[in-house]
Amino acid sequence: MTLFWIAIVLLATAMAGLLVAALLRGQRHTGPAEAFDLQVYRDQLSEVDRDLQRGVISEEDAERLRTEISRRILTADAKVQAQADAASQPQVLGSVTAAVIGALLVGGSYWLYTQIGAPGYGDLGLAARMEMAEEARANRPSQQDAEAQMPATDAPEILPEYAALVQRLRGAVAERPGDLQGHILLARSEAAMGNYVAAYGAQQQVLSIKGDAATGKDYADLADMMILAAGGYVSPEAERVLEAALTREPENGVALYYMGLMMAQTGRPDVAFRLWDRLLRQSPPNATWLPPILSQIEEMAFRAGIADYQVPRIAGLPGPSAEDVEAAGEMSAEDRQEMIRGMVANLSDRLATEGGTPEEWARLISSLGVLGDEAQAIAVWNNAQEVFADNPDALAIVREGARAAGLVL
Repeated sequence: MTLFWIAIVLLATAMAGLLVAALLRGQRHTGPAEAFDLQVYRDQLSEVDRDLQRGVISEEDAERLRTEISRRILTADAKVQAQADAASQPQVLGSVTAAVIGALLVGGSYWLYTQIGAPGYGDLGLAARMEMAEEARANRPSQQDAEAQMPATDAPEILPEYAALVQRLRGAVAERPGDLQGHILLARSEAAMGNYVAAYGAQQQVLSIKGDAATGKDYADLADMMILAAGGYVSPEAERVLEAALTREPENGVALYYMGLMMAQTGRPDVAFRLWDRLLRQSPPNATWLPPILSQIEEMAFRAGIADYQVPRIAGLPGPSAEDVEAAGEMSAEDRQEMIRGMVANLSDRLATEGGTPEEWARLISSLGVLGDEAQAIAVWNNAQEVFADNPDALAIVREGARAAGLVL
């Protein structure tokens, strides 16, 4: 590391020296014309003496010529002195400017490195970074370890009637361990209440009962519950479940989103960005994975080395205003997530007071599910059933949002 800094200082100093030398070289000159004239006049005085000795001119003419040449010498010398005094100040300023430029170059290089470099680390080539990513992926904590490190959180507010129904469902499933529909309902109910460990335990029973008939969505649901139980961390066990989901359904959006998240967590933002960007461009507007991707894709693009990435517009999904886009560009990831929550809250308030289309109700319910607000999603779903009780077609659209949030079959 010491050798690295020595090389950096020497290189910056050398470059500063070249720039300073070029600046000072531009200020050098051969002197004023009067300095050349002085030498000519002195030579003329010597020539007058030689002509007098040879008898070419008389003593009277020689004296006259000496007087005229001396006058010219005095005039030229006065001009040389005046120009020298005038030129001394710019030379001093030029030297000061050169010194300032050199200091700025050396100091600025150090400051820039501290901002975008990695002080204390050696050079990390592509091969080394990929090797580190593979090592991080192979040695990351297990599902059990991740769950053990989760801090205690307050339980979400659940309607007493709903909690009583879930409790009865637990008892019924315990009496009938082979009841497929019972385990499906229990898994989703536990997830809706925030009991993710119990939820993925019930979902594992669903897979066990289904056997080879289990679908990619069944595995993706299991991985979703495991990741939520670990606080958003994709463990090796969850990764294997995601791989099983993609083997059965290669285009499963939930599994692709979480595979991208796992790549981001293990040092491969380039792979995560490619997965998420492709998923954004081919997803329907009510896809449950859109909100989390939209809140992270710009940061992932930057980490992948793409500084000018533009988020694609999703057909049918209303985009933010120009002011929202400008504000989001200056926000941290946490602030952008909070902004998305605010937009969801605004939509919720508008639907509650003014009503809206079935698609908007479905989008609200699925977005609340992705954000982890299961209790609020349940309340909105219950409200929607009352609003669209006399419109089966509209209720079917809203039910898709509830199904995406894991509230119904």
